[in-house]
Amino acid sequence: MVPGDGIGPELLNHIRELLRFCCVPVDFEVVRVDSSASSEDDINNAVTAIRRNGVALNGSIETKHSLPPSHKSRNNLLRENTEGEYSSLEHKNVPGVVECLKIITRVKSLRIAEYAFNLAREKGHRKVTAVHKANITYYLKMTISCCKEVAAGYPEITFDNMIVDPKPQQFVVMELCNLYESVVRNVCAGLVGGRGLVPGVNHSKDCTVFETATRNTGKCIANKKIANPTATLLASCLMLDQLKCVMIRKAFLNTVCNSGIIQYMLIMSSGYKNASHSPHL
Repeated sequence: MVPGDGIGPELLNHIRELLRFCCVPVDFEVVRVDSSASSEDDINNAVTAIRRNGVALNGSIETKHSLPPSHKSRNNLLRENTEGEYSSLEHKNVPGVVECLKIITRVKSLRIAEYAFNLAREKGHRKVTAVHKANITYYLKMTISCCKEVAAGYPEITFDNMIVDPKPQQFVVMELCNLYESVVRNVCAGLVGGRGLVPGVNHSKDCTVFETATRNTGKCIANKKIANPTATLLASCLMLDQLKCVMIRKAFLNTVCNSGIIQYMLIMSSGYKNASHSPHL
């Protein structure tokens, strides 16, 4: 467990106590990451712990904006999609001119495509869409060709690709580049009720990190007991699925849903937006 910043520690502490109260057989190794620290010791300790345990429940970690442009964003810790604009390959050519390199590789394009199609097959979906801006960034067509190559191995799934389009009802599974996914993720969370409702998962070859879908630390509402815990709760349920505790997860979630807690959370979520207009929410 990596508590993170802002509302992360209090929400994850509640989840930890709730799982304990429900007698869920999960022991947490708590690793604290100080986002204000100049050294990478905390991050390295967290990476080591996640690799050792294979599963992690993560709170959002504040990005230290005073660090130089080449420094990796802590918000990208162990994410699968580490390319694109989030590669942090930036430099100043001359005063007043900044160059940002958008790195896309065939290896990782094939990997994310394989994951997208495998996920669609597991969930019984029949369509995967690659969303892109290849009309502007011409070489992104390599990513589309990788998707087509992988799609050949999934004949029961329809594959198409399109330029970013504001019609969400036509999508089932979407594969996007890092920057576009970040934008669409926040929009989707807003469409279904707010940032406090949607869980997220980061997969790698050897480990899985569960967290809220939107990586907002919520510093302005920390310790005020008004943060919506639904996304963190659902992330912990996804973690239980990963740990093959499906029966416990179902009972756990059923209890919360039937107790009126979810309705309260939804009401609280609407007031949550009125609490502050801070971008940290």
